[in-house]
Amino acid sequence: MNELLSLPFMQRALIAALITGLMAPAIGTYIVQRRLSLLGDGLGHVAIAGVGLALITGQAPVLVAVVVCVGGAVILEILRQQGKASGDVGLAILFYGGLAAGVLMSGIAGGGTAGLSGYLFGSLTTVSGSDVAVVGIMALIVLVPAVGLAPQLFAVCSDEDFARVQGLRVRLHNLLIVVLAAVTVTLAMRTVGLLLVSALMVVPVAAAQNLVRGFYPALSCAMALGVLVSVGGAAGSYYADAAPGALIVVAAVAVFALSLPVAALLRRRQRGQLELPEVAGVQTVPLPHVGAGTHPHQHGPGCGHPYVQHGDHTDFIHEGHRHAQHADHYDEH
Repeated sequence: MNELLSLPFMQRALIAALITGLMAPAIGTYIVQRRLSLLGDGLGHVAIAGVGLALITGQAPVLVAVVVCVGGAVILEILRQQGKASGDVGLAILFYGGLAAGVLMSGIAGGGTAGLSGYLFGSLTTVSGSDVAVVGIMALIVLVPAVGLAPQLFAVCSDEDFARVQGLRVRLHNLLIVVLAAVTVTLAMRTVGLLLVSALMVVPVAAAQNLVRGFYPALSCAMALGVLVSVGGAAGSYYADAAPGALIVVAAVAVFALSLPVAALLRRRQRGQLELPEVAGVQTVPLPHVGAGTHPHQHGPGCGHPYVQHGDHTDFIHEGHRHAQHADHYDEH
């Protein structure tokens, strides 16, 4: 390990991996909540077009790719909000249009597909000091709203109608999510590559949701797992002489696979703790769902009550019961 940390290029690589491991799952949590897990792939292909444009114009690939990717993400979200393109059609346009444009422009610039390989699959060990500085600054731009606006973004991703009733600017928050995702994808192209970045945004989040319950615990766990697989994969690539981006994604998939039996054990333990004691002569039956009647307190993000995600809705814990909003009233569990 001392040998690894004594090498300047590995120091930069580990710092970039750590930043990416924090950033990708943070915004990936909202992408998964919106059921747009493949959005990272689509934006990655748009970023390829940005890289191709940078090769033609001789500009910095990262900055040009950020601008192009953000522009594509905004256009896709506006079309979705206006009902002019469904989510899967928009993603398909991003996939094929961005990839084709990037390869075409790279060929015109004389680089061909070889000029794109470092961006497609990552080139972590060639990260420079200026690259680390740019990634660090842009990561702050992503992490501050992703963590600071967590209640609002979670509400918008979970139930847009409920968020709108609460006075949130749903369209603006949706645009913010896709813009942050576009910036994250572009910055991660030097770490895991544009073709693999979606995995780092989604897989740690899926593993965290297996292990913990609740939005904030899942967000924190996903970021911790992202750092673990990113730094571990970067360090392991040095000793195994393997591609860092691919090893990081394989490590993330391995963590997800390990989370499945752990989650099963945790659920079994929780069920054992929640079993009702048997009383002689009394038959225990599950309690039915009943309407909570009048409920003066308005539940929502930041209301002060703990909550858990339950299927397609959110249960708020209040006065020993779980209250779930249903139309104009609450169902009591």
